[in-house]
Amino acid sequence: MNAVGIDIAKGKSMVAVMRPFGEVVLTPFEISHTDKDLIDLAKMLKSLPGETRVVMEATGSYHMPVAWMLYNSGLYVSVVNAVLVHDYGNNSLRRAKTDKKDAVKLANYALDRWLSLPKFAPEEENRQLLKTCYRQYQQYSKVNTALSNNLISLLDNVFPNVNRLFKSPLRTDGSVKWVDFVDSFWHQECVSTVSLKVFAAKYQKWCEKHRYHFSQQKAEKIYTAAKSAFTAMPKTDAVKCMVRQAVSALRACSKVLAELGKQMLSLASSLPEYPVVMKMFGVGPTLGPQLMAEIGDVRRFHSKKALVAYAGIDSPPDDSGQVVGKHKKMSKVGSSALRRTLFLVMSIYLQTAPQDEPVFQFMDRKRAQGKPYKVYMMASANKFLRRYYALVKAHLNTIGFL
Repeated sequence: MNAVGIDIAKGKSMVAVMRPFGEVVLTPFEISHTDKDLIDLAKMLKSLPGETRVVMEATGSYHMPVAWMLYNSGLYVSVVNAVLVHDYGNNSLRRAKTDKKDAVKLANYALDRWLSLPKFAPEEENRQLLKTCYRQYQQYSKVNTALSNNLISLLDNVFPNVNRLFKSPLRTDGSVKWVDFVDSFWHQECVSTVSLKVFAAKYQKWCEKHRYHFSQQKAEKIYTAAKSAFTAMPKTDAVKCMVRQAVSALRACSKVLAELGKQMLSLASSLPEYPVVMKMFGVGPTLGPQLMAEIGDVRRFHSKKALVAYAGIDSPPDDSGQVVGKHKKMSKVGSSALRRTLFLVMSIYLQTAPQDEPVFQFMDRKRAQGKPYKVYMMASANKFLRRYYALVKAHLNTIGFL
C-alpha cells in the first residue's frame, strides 16, 4: 500500500509517498501544475507496486487540476477537509511547518485512515458552474455593499438621507431608484433652490425618462427634505464628479450582480431538484440557486445530520466525566456561505410569519420559550435543512435518480 500525500499550492505542489511503519518510498519532491508534470506524476504513481491512494486537502480551486488529472488516470484520489488534517500528528512541541512536512503528514494521514478515505467524485458540470458562479456573486455582493455604503457616506455631506426617501424594489437589471435619482439630483441645492412647482415638473419628467411611477406626494416629500437638509459640502463641479463617479461604480457592480443572478437561476433550473427547492417557502429566484449551489448533490450526504453538520449549525456533545454540557454552541465548522443563505431564508420566515409552515411553527415555539434571537433562528435553519434533505431525496427517488 502506497500512501501519496500532496500538499497543494498555487501553481505547484509537494508530493510525498509513504508506506506503513514510516517507510519512505519517494522523498518529497515538487511538481508544477502543468499538463506534462501532472501526466508524468500519474504515470509514476501508477507504476508503484501495490495499491496506491492519493490524499490532498481541499484548497479552493487550486487542488482541482491535480485531483481531476489523477482521477482521470484511474488512481484512487481523496480530497479531505483541511480541518481534519490540521492537528493530525502534531505530537512535537516544535511546530515546524514546511511543504515537505505537510506532504508527509498527508501521506501518514492516508495510512491511518486507509479504509475510511472518501473517494473523490467530480461534480456534474452544471453544479460546478453554479457553485463557481455563486462564489463570484458573493465577491461582487461584498463590493456592491461597500460601494453602496461609500455613496451613502458621500451623500450625507451633500444630500443627507436621500436614500431613505425611496422604497422602490431592485429592478431586474440591478438599478435602484435612489441611485438613479442622485445621479441627476446630486446635491441638495439641485432641489431646494427652485420652487416646488418647478421641481415637481422636473421630477415628473425624470420619472418618465427612467420609467418610474410619479407621485406628487413623493415630490413634495423630497422637496421638504431638501429644504431642511444641512450640507457640509458646497455645490461644486468637484462634488458633482465624486457623486457621479460613485454612482457609476455602484451601477456597474449592480449590473454584474443582476447578470450573475440570472445565470445562476438558469444553471439551477437544469438541476433535478430545482422544482422541489423552488416550491419551498422562503426560497425565491435569488436564494434558491444559492442553496442549491452550496448544498450541491444531497446524495453525497449519508443522512440529514451530515448535511446539518456540513452547514456548521449542529451542536456537538460537550460532556466530560460527570459534567453534562447544557449550553452547547454551534460548531460553525462548515460552509459559512450556506449559513448566510439559511439566515436570509429564516429572516423571510420571521418577516412574513406564515402560520401554516412547519418551520415557522417551530420557530414560534422556540421564541415563545424565551430562546435568544440567534438560537431560534439557527435552530429553525436546522429544521429547514432537514426538510430540504427529505424533500429533495424523496423527489430524486421518485424520478429515478437514486
